[in-house]
Amino acid sequence: MRFATLLSLLSVLGGARVTGLDLASPGGRLVLSFQVKDWGGKKACPVYRLAFGGKPLLGEAALGLRLQGGASLEEGFRLLSVRRWAHDEVWTPAWGERSRIRNLYRALAVVLGRQGFPGPVLEIEFRCFDGAAAFRYKLLGKGRATILEERSRFRFFADHKAWVTGFAQGRYKAVPLSRIRREVERPLTLEIQGGPVVALAEAACVDYARMRIMASKEEPLTLVSRLSGEVTSSLPLVTPWRVIMVAPTPGRLLEGNDVILNLNAPCALKDTSWIRPGKVIREVTLTTKGGKACVDFCAARGLQFVEYDAGWYGPEGDPRADATTVTLDPRRSKGPLDLREVIRYARSKGIGVILYVNHLALERRLEAILPLYRKWGVAGVKYGFVRVGPQKWTSWLHRAVRRAAENRLMVDIHDEYRPTGYSRTYPNLMTQEGIRGDEARPTARDSLVTLFTRMLAGPADNTFCYYSERVGRDPTHACQLAKTVCLYSPWQFLFWYDRPRASPLRKGGAGNSRGVIGDEPELEFFEALPTTWDETRVLLGKIGKFAVIARRKGGEWFVGCVNAGKPRILHVDLGFLEKGRKYRAAIYDDDPAVKTRTHVRIRRIPVDSTMILRARLAPGGGRAIRIVPM
Repeated sequence: MRFATLLSLLSVLGGARVTGLDLASPGGRLVLSFQVKDWGGKKACPVYRLAFGGKPLLGEAALGLRLQGGASLEEGFRLLSVRRWAHDEVWTPAWGERSRIRNLYRALAVVLGRQGFPGPVLEIEFRCFDGAAAFRYKLLGKGRATILEERSRFRFFADHKAWVTGFAQGRYKAVPLSRIRREVERPLTLEIQGGPVVALAEAACVDYARMRIMASKEEPLTLVSRLSGEVTSSLPLVTPWRVIMVAPTPGRLLEGNDVILNLNAPCALKDTSWIRPGKVIREVTLTTKGGKACVDFCAARGLQFVEYDAGWYGPEGDPRADATTVTLDPRRSKGPLDLREVIRYARSKGIGVILYVNHLALERRLEAILPLYRKWGVAGVKYGFVRVGPQKWTSWLHRAVRRAAENRLMVDIHDEYRPTGYSRTYPNLMTQEGIRGDEARPTARDSLVTLFTRMLAGPADNTFCYYSERVGRDPTHACQLAKTVCLYSPWQFLFWYDRPRASPLRKGGAGNSRGVIGDEPELEFFEALPTTWDETRVLLGKIGKFAVIARRKGGEWFVGCVNAGKPRILHVDLGFLEKGRKYRAAIYDDDPAVKTRTHVRIRRIPVDSTMILRARLAPGGGRAIRIVPM
C-alpha cells in the first residue's frame, strides 16, 4: 500500500532578511539548519549545518556551483521563497533486503536569486530522514548550462577516522580526515569518537558526472564534492542527491541504506514478473558440455543461472569481436560451444543463461545485441568493464539498463561502477561489482570493511570463490558461507572459479586450474539460501573487525557471522525469532578435525527466541546458521 501526505507552505519573501531556517527529521534526531549569510570572506552565501541527537555534527559549510562562462553560484544570493512539506509512504520493491520500505522524511526547498539579477536562479532542496540528510541543486531558467565544478562542503569538528579507497575495487585504509590526500570513493564512512558513524554518499546519479570526495585545501577538516568531468544539460538542471547518512553504530548505518533507494524515482516498469533473483555459477570452460554440466548442477543444487563470461564471442578487448556471433577466443577455449543449444537446454530445466559482453561490443552494437539476445532466450547480460565517471558514460550506462528492460533482460554491471539507487526505478539492474570481491583475494578484514562502506550504496557482485585456492585460512570456508548472507546481492555468484565434476577439464583451457565442486555436506546451505529478503537485521558490527547479520525469508532465518583480526567469541542473540515458537537451527562452523576439503562441521539443535548462541571464531573465520520453524 502506498500513501503520502504533502503539507506545503510557500512564503514569498521578496528578498527579506531571514535569520535561519531549521529542518528536523520526523523523529527529531537530525536537525539541518540553512541560512544565507556572509561566510568565509564572501557575501550572502548559502550555508548549512547539521546536528544529531542535540549535538553539532557538521559545522557551517557553504554550498554552490561554478558554471561555464565565469559564473560562480556561491555568493551574492537573496532568499526569494521557502517551501516545506512532509512525505510518508510504504512501497514494495521488486526485490530487496526488505520486502517493504518506508520512505519518511521532511523537506525544505529554498529558492535563491542573485543580487542585481531579476528572477530565481537556484533552488536547493533538503530532506531529513531519521537516519540521513540529503540535498540537491536545481538550476532554474531556460536554455542550457554547463557545470564546471560543484562545491558541496562537509565540515567536521575533529580529525575523525575515515575509511578510504582511491578506486572502487581497492583495499580500504583507515586514516585521519586530515590525511586524505587524493580523491576517494563514496560512500565514505567516518567514525566519530564516541559516536555516531557518518557516511557521505550519492543518490540518483543518472545523467550527471559521478561524485567523488576530496579534502579541502583551504578549509581544515572539510571534505568537498569533486565531479568526474563537466555536466551540460538544458534547464532546469537537477543534480543528484548528496547524502549524509548518520547512525549510532555501523550496524544501524547499514540497516538504513534504503535511503539511497528512497531518493530515486519509483519503479518505471509496469510488469516486473520477468525479473528473477537467484544464485549463479560461472561456466569456466566455454564449451557445450561444460554449459550443460552447469545447467544440470543448477537444477540439482538449487541454483537459478549459468553465466558465460569473457571469450564466448572472441577476445573481449578486440574492438572487432562481434557479440552477435558465437566465436570462441582460442586463448580461452578450443570449444566446441553451441551456445544456442545450451540456452535451449537450460530453459527446458528452468535455468537462465547470463552472457558477459565487454563495453567495446556494447557501445558499438547495443541496439542490435539486446533484441538478439532476447530472441535467443538469454536471461541477462553482464556489462563488462563499463566506463564510469564523466556524464557521457553515466548517461550511456543508464540508457543501456533501460534498453535492456525494453528487451526483458536483467543486468549485472562489471568493474568500477558504484550504484546510486537506480535499481528502484529499473529493477532489472540486479547487481554490480564496484567491490573488492573474491577475485581480488580479500581477507575477512577486507570484507568487513566493505560491509560498512561500499555495501551502504546497494547490492554487490562479490564473485564468491568457494573451492578456489583463494579460500582456506582467511577467509575460511565457514566464513565464505556466512559472507553470502552478509554481502547482499539479488544475483549471488556462488561459484566463480569452480566447476561441476561433469564439466570437462580442457588442456590449456580456462577450467584447467580451477577447483572441482564436491559433495561436501555444507553445500546444503547454498541450496537453501535465498538471495532476497523480507527482513534484515544487523545484530553486531564493528568496521573491519566482526559482524553478525540476520535475514528472514518467509518463516526462515539465515545468519552470517564473520570475524577478522583475532580470535573472538560473538554472542548471537536469537531474540529476533517469533516468541513462543520452536525452531531448529543448522549451524555451520570451521573445524579442522572434519575430514573434508573444507573442514566445515554441521550441528543441528533446537532453538527459540530466548537463546543466545556463542560463536567461537578464529581470525578470518565464520559461522553460518539456518533457522527453520519446527
